[in-house]
Parts: sequence; structure tokens; C-alpha cells
Amino acid sequence: VFGSSPVTIVITSESDTWDIDASSCLGCGQFVDWDKMPDSEQEAHIPREILSKPPKELKKLAREGYWATSRALRAQVYHQLIQQVACRLVTPDALVYRDVASRLFGKPSTSSHPLPEFLEGCSMPTYCLNLEGVTALKKILICIGNLFPDITYSPILPSLVALLLHYSEDEAQCFENISRLIASNAPHTSYIDQSFLAHQASCMTFGDLANKHCPAAHKLIASTSENVFEVYSEWLSWLFHDLPFNYAIRVFDVYLLEGQKVLYRIALALLKQYRLSVTSAELEGTDIKADLQAFMQNIAEHVTVDKLLERAFGIRLFSRKEIWLLQMANRKALMERGITMVQSRQSFHLAVDMQNFSSSIVTAQEMRIVWSWIPERFSLFAPLLLFSTSEDGCSLQRFYTRCEGYEPTVLLIKTTEGEVCGAFLSSDWSERKKSGATSGFFGTGECFVFTVCPEMERYEWVFIKKPELAKAVPRSRQRSPSPSPSSLLSSSPEGRGTSSNHLAVPTPQRKGRLSPFLAIRHFLLPSKTASMFMSGSREGIIIGGGGGQALSLDANLLWGRTEHCETFDNPPLCQENFKVQLLEAWGFQNA
Repeated sequence: VFGSSPVTIVITSESDTWDIDASSCLGCGQFVDWDKMPDSEQEAHIPREILSKPPKELKKLAREGYWATSRALRAQVYHQLIQQVACRLVTPDALVYRDVASRLFGKPSTSSHPLPEFLEGCSMPTYCLNLEGVTALKKILICIGNLFPDITYSPILPSLVALLLHYSEDEAQCFENISRLIASNAPHTSYIDQSFLAHQASCMTFGDLANKHCPAAHKLIASTSENVFEVYSEWLSWLFHDLPFNYAIRVFDVYLLEGQKVLYRIALALLKQYRLSVTSAELEGTDIKADLQAFMQNIAEHVTVDKLLERAFGIRLFSRKEIWLLQMANRKALMERGITMVQSRQSFHLAVDMQNFSSSIVTAQEMRIVWSWIPERFSLFAPLLLFSTSEDGCSLQRFYTRCEGYEPTVLLIKTTEGEVCGAFLSSDWSERKKSGATSGFFGTGECFVFTVCPEMERYEWVFIKKPELAKAVPRSRQRSPSPSPSSLLSSSPEGRGTSSNHLAVPTPQRKGRLSPFLAIRHFLLPSKTASMFMSGSREGIIIGGGGGQALSLDANLLWGRTEHCETFDNPPLCQENFKVQLLEAWGFQNA
């Protein structure tokens, strides 16, 4: 039972067969079992000008639920919006569907067909469809499998087809509309993942966004689940399987106008709402995946759909292009793990082996929390100890030598007072050589600093929490150079000021290389000191800058200092002036 209305869920594997009657083309709304619908939509007056409004106004209307009470209006809006989606030149339409359906299913005879292989293991919510509607749903999915042979995995498709059937004149119109969403080729925009690789990359991207935008919920999940990624792999099912119909259709309203990015927003809002409703004690010994599913199914007990969408659009996400870059980086990491476009479904396990992990600074449980903070594409790989002062000595040059060639790295520091802190550093330490004689800052907005003992806390790039402070850079603009930290390791207070005389200009990207996620050149920053991530020279290393350094270490890796800095907006990570007892640098196997 979803919410207050019963919904039949049909689990169909590729080996299941059933009879199809080819005469199921009915009028709009005739696919619906009205006794199961939670609320009857009213046939409200439709202003003619509504369909000619500009996209920005339509987005506002969709978010406010303007056509939620009119079935006819929603049906017209859906069809018009989908017809405007930019898609491949050769995209199957209603005529193609009628031809293929007639050939496959006969007329008016019946025949038996399995569901496409790309739905193997996928559940199929029917969203209050009647028997004719369920038959139409299966026929459309079979035709999709026939006409889109490149689709190898797409668990979201049955839900989208079922929702569209509510507002389609017949099967052919529904097929044409879903085909346009499948064939969409708008830049940096996607509607439907069509392979296990793309699906897993989307799940990893949601995990990354949850890590950044829902830190309390993420910390709760990481502390109660051994496999955080497995929990986040269900995020699309929350929206288009678990939510009741009157919530799912409102999600669909905005999804058609804004693409996959809006799904991330709403799932993040749901995750935030879930965190408000549970405590750590309540989750002990609980299957958190099942608990999240039950929460979504009973969402009406916790928040109205209007309030949910209001909170979702209050979340400040990065640009669609920036999220696309993250998605591409996650795809690349999966491909390095051997996942291909035609890969069948398989599961991943947490990379950190609690049985074999060994550090002189942190426990396995502490490292598991640190591992949950790093981007998903790196947590696929096991940690690898690159450098340790207990084994390699207190040599900065040896630190550089051992760490070069590894990207990213995790730095762990234990002071003589027993405090533990560190940093996640997104770029290869060899980048320091590109500035020539003048050392410069490098790295990306994925860098962060953290404390482990006495308390575990993470401090990310300041624009993660306030992305509105940074504007996207036009393509014609180059990234502003970083201020030089060449004098920042000076022991005098004057030496810690920002020098405007030495600017390190970054080396342009190699042609064909994917631009990094949260690269500084993508943003117009109000201050250069807000992007001082990491720097290295013969005098020492610096992490974070602007008004102070989050971490700075001398050339002997013996003495350090920590202060508030503008890049991470962090407090001192331990005693401001400290002596290093142990230092470790960790990389990622095969990363």
C-alpha cells in the first residue's frame, strides 16, 4: 500500500509470459482504475494562453502545481512539452508504434511475449492502471525493447510509461512521447539512463550530492550502514516507485520541464525530511534501505507535496553542466572498474576492508567515516598507504616522491597532544611543479579538511554551502590566476599575507581531457583567497588559504599550524601551533 491508496506492484522477469490483446487503444484516462485513484482531478477551465507561456513561467507554474487539478490541462501540457524536447533526428513516433505493435502482437489475435531484458530484476509500479492499462504498459515496453536495442538497463522506464499512460490518448501517443525522452540529445541534460553504467553513475552522483547537501543524513546513514552506496542506489526508486501517485505525478510535472537535475533536488529534500523523522538510536539494528522505502511510501504523514517541492527548490545545487561533469567523472571511474555500456546488473561493496585496514593514526571505524566523505568515484577503490613518517621518516621530498602519480590523496596528522585532523586533496602533488619557480595553489572544490579526534567534523569548500556566491564563467573567459603562497610559510605575521606580486597561472587543460568537477575556472569568484586549496614547495605544504591557512607544515614535517581560512571557513583543526607525532598519506588502489 502506497500512502492511503492501494497500488498493485507487478514483478515480471524476462522469462514471464502473458497474453496481449491488441485492441487496448482507449481514450485519455481510460487506462485508469478510478477506484484506486487517491483524488479525482477536476476538469477545470484551460486558459488558451497557458501553453504559449515561456519556459521560465511554465517552470514556476509546474512547481506550484498549477495543472495538478486538471487532467485535460496536464495531458495537453505533457504532450506539448515532450514534443519540444530536442532529440535525435530519427526517433520512433506513433505511426512506427502502430506498425511494430501490429507486427509483434497481431490483430486482433493474442500472443505471448517476455518483457525486454533491460528490465530484468526491475519492479514495475502500475500507478492505479486498470487491466487494459497494464497490458498497454507491457506492450509499450516490449516495443521500446524492439526499437531501442541499445538500452541495456533502465529501471525507471516502467514508472515513466505508467505515469504517461494516465495522460495519453492512446498507446501510440504514449510511446511517441516516451521515445522522445529516451532519444533526448540536449547538451548536459538527460531524462532516462539507459545502461547499468549510466544508472550506477547517477546513483554515485546522488551520493556525492547527498554527501555535500545532506551531511546530517549522510553521517547517520554512514554510521548505520556498511554500504552507503547500496542505500543511495535506490534513490530513483524513492521517487518513481515508493512515493504515492499524487506525489510521483507532481515530481513528473517538474521533471519534464527541468530534467534529471530536479530529481536530485527532490530526492535530497526527501533525505533531509527522513533525517528529521528518525534518530540514531531508532536505526540501530534496522535495515535502513527498508526503513527509507517505508518512509517514502508513507510520506504524506510527514510532509505535503507542496512543502516537499518548496524545500527541494530551496536547495542550492551547482549548475547543470557542473553536475554533468560529476556524472561523467563517475562514469569514467566505473569504466576503470570494468563496467561497460552493455554490463549486466551487479553490486558494489564498500572498498574499505575492515578486517585488513591498518593505520597508526585512525581506527577502521574512523576511516570508514572519512571514506564516506570522499567522492563516490574514489570510494570504489581501496585505500593504499603511500607515505608514513613512522616508516619513511620526516622528509618532505620523500613525501612528494611517494605521493606523486596518485590523485587524489588523503592526509592524516596526529599531534603530540593526541589530536587527529587531515585533508582530502583532489589533485596530484606533481601539479606544484607547473608553476615554475613560483609555487602556486592548485586543486579543485572537492578538497576539504576535517577533524577526527576529539570530534569528527568536515569543512568543505565555502561555495559548497553557498554556491550562489559564485557565478558560472562564460566559455570565453579563462580562470583567474591563483595568488602565490610563496611567502605564506614565513614565520612572520607579514609573511602570511597574500602576495599580489606573484601569480601562478594554471596550465591549460590538455585537449580532449574532461574538465574536472568543481574546477575553479568554471566560476567567477568574489575573492581569489576563496580558492586556495593546496600548495607545495621545498619550504613546506599549505592546505587552505585566505586570512590564514587551514593546515601548514614545515619542510621537516615536524611542526605545523592551523587557523581559520576563507577557502574552507573552518575553525582551527587542533591547537594552532602543533608538533607532529605521526603523518600518513593515503592513495587509492587503481584510482
